[in-house]
Amino acid sequence: MQIQIEILTKKDCCLCDDAKKIVERILPDFPASLTMVDIESDPDLFENYKEKIPVVRINGKDSFVYKTHEITLRKKLEELIKDK
Repeated sequence: MQIQIEILTKKDCCLCDDAKKIVERILPDFPASLTMVDIESDPDLFENYKEKIPVVRINGKDSFVYKTHEITLRKKLEELIKDK
């Protein structure tokens, strides 16, 4: 089972950089891939999220907004693996 993690971001977002560092730190421990999505390149995403970033999505579901917590992220990913 491959887990898809997306980070909704835009340029000059230091919270987005923090979220990316956390996700990249745990990626080797899980069957997961990371995609960065620039909300400024998609008018619908920009309208919906504007300043509400970063958003970390796991398999299409918004899982973290603004702050990403490594321990909580690990628990969420472990649950996904356990359930499959």
